[in-house]
Amino acid sequence: MTALNYQATSTPWTRCILLLLGITASLNAQESASAVPETSETSITLWTLFQQGGWAMYPLLAFSVALVGLAVYCALLIKESRFTQPEAVEAMKQAIESGDPEKGLKACRDNEGYMTEILAIAFDTIEDGHRSVAAVNEAMEERAGKILAKPLVFVQYLQVIASISPMIGLLGTVSGMVKAFRNIAAQGLGKPELLANNISEALVTTASGLLIAIPALMAYFYFKNKYLSASSGVYEALGTMTRLMSKKGMLHTDNK
Repeated sequence: MTALNYQATSTPWTRCILLLLGITASLNAQESASAVPETSETSITLWTLFQQGGWAMYPLLAFSVALVGLAVYCALLIKESRFTQPEAVEAMKQAIESGDPEKGLKACRDNEGYMTEILAIAFDTIEDGHRSVAAVNEAMEERAGKILAKPLVFVQYLQVIASISPMIGLLGTVSGMVKAFRNIAAQGLGKPELLANNISEALVTTASGLLIAIPALMAYFYFKNKYLSASSGVYEALGTMTRLMSKKGMLHTDNK
């Protein structure tokens, strides 16, 4: 009876239905298997990477915001026209040609800037009775060291960010590796998926620190070169004004 029943059910229609069911099941299995990596790839976002980085991502985020702010501020601050003040040169020349240091001080107050702020000490020195070129140059040199150091401070902050960001990233890397070895010591190597978060923390923080440090270092050298060029323009303009003072009789080459 069993053999007869098996032969009765093994009709061509039954075999076709079983074959279709097998093909459908295999296709569903392939679709479900291919869908898993797609969802894992699309789920990786900046926020998930930030979370994987752990605590070190918060100071790195602060450094990235500071980098953008400093770069914009330095771009607005360090301009050669702000240093040399070409619009004030004619007023300075007229004041020097008059031979009156009081008119020179008034012209400096009317045209505030780096060059005029340094040149004002020259007129003050002349007004105090020190009319030698050496005394005026010494006074301007002292004032220039103080005035021109102000914009350089913000450029130096870019170098600080470029130096500290990789160190923070390395510290996050060490933290992630310590956690990974602790998990290995506690649970062994039988479940490597438990170490994935710790390894991700180690790698993400290192990459983030380098991504901040590289543009910060590039911005530092760019604005430092602009600063050096602008400051040299200031000294050139001051030298022109000093020679004009000597020509018009406001300064003497001796120590009178």
